Amino acid sequence: MVTALVTHKACYDHVTPPGHPEQVARLDAVLGALEGVEMHRVAAPMAATDDLLRCHPQSHLDEIEAAVPAEGWRSLDADTHMSVGSLEAAYRAAGGVVRAVDLVMGGEAQNAFAAVRPPGHHAERETAMGFCFFGSVAVAAKHALEFHGLKRVAIVDFDVHHGNGTQDLVEEDDRILFCSSHQSPLWPGTGAAHETGVGNVLNVPLAVGAGSAAFRAAYEDVVFPRLAAFKPELLLISAGFDAHADDPLASMELTDEDFGWVTSRLCDVAQDHCSGRVVSALEGGYDLDALGRSARAHVEVLEKRGRA
Repeated sequence: MVTALVTHKACYDHVTPPGHPEQVARLDAVLGALEGVEMHRVAAPMAATDDLLRCHPQSHLDEIEAAVPAEGWRSLDADTHMSVGSLEAAYRAAGGVVRAVDLVMGGEAQNAFAAVRPPGHHAERETAMGFCFFGSVAVAAKHALEFHGLKRVAIVDFDVHHGNGTQDLVEEDDRILFCSSHQSPLWPGTGAAHETGVGNVLNVPLAVGAGSAAFRAAYEDVVFPRLAAFKPELLLISAGFDAHADDPLASMELTDEDFGWVTSRLCDVAQDHCSGRVVSALEGGYDLDALGRSARAHVEVLEKRGRA
C-alpha cells in the first residue's frame, strides 16, 4: 500500500494580506520539506455541495461566495481574508480531505496527507473565522459516515489552537469522537474540559509552556485510552504544527520529534482498530522552517506505516 499526498496548485491562489501568518509560503514549506518522501500524489477536487451541506447551511456557502473580491482582499473578520482565488482554494481544501478519505476507504492508499490551505478547523456552522472557511475535516468525517457507511469515525486535533469549528460541527453527532489537545488560555478561548458535546468530545487543555513531557503524558493517559474505547473505523487528524517551540503564535514548546511520536502512536491506534486507515489534513503552523520539519516528521511516519 502507499501513502497519498493530496494537494492542488489552486491552494496557492488563496492570497492573504502582507504579513499575515497564514501565507502562501506555508504550502511551499510543507511541499518542499516532503520532497524525496515516496507518496502517490493526487489532485484535490472541488468539494461537492452535498458534502459541504452536511456541515454548513446553503446560506453560509452563499455568503462565502458573495464575499469574493474583484481584486485585492475582503476581510470577513480581523483574521480571515478572501482574495480572488480564495473560494476555489477553500473548495479544494475541503474536497481534498474528502478525496483522501475516498482513497483510503477504497483501498487505493493505506493513509493520506492533505497538504491544502486554507485550513478548516475554526470554521463553525455559519461562521468563517480563524483563517478558515469550511470545516474540511468535519466535512470529511461526515462523508465517511454517510457515503462509506461507517459507524464510528474519530478526529484527533493536535493544533495548538482549539478546533472550535470542528467541535461545533460534530458535537451533536455521537458517531464522531472529537479529541483536541491545545494550549489554554489561548485564542479562540474555547475547549475547556467540561465541553463534552453529547459525550463525544474530549478536550485536553494544556498550559502555556507545557512542553513534550506534558503533551505526551496527556495523550498516553487520556487521548489514546479514549480512542481505544471508541474503536474508530477511520482516524482523521487535524495536523496543526503551531505547538512547535519556534512558532510565533503560541507557546506550547513542542519539538519536531513530538509530532513524529504522536503520529506514530496514533497510527498504532489505527492499526489496532481500523486496519491502519488514517487521513491527515494540514491545519496551522506559522514558522516556515519548523512547519516544514514537523510536517516531514509527521508524513515520514505515515509513509513508513503505508509500506509496512
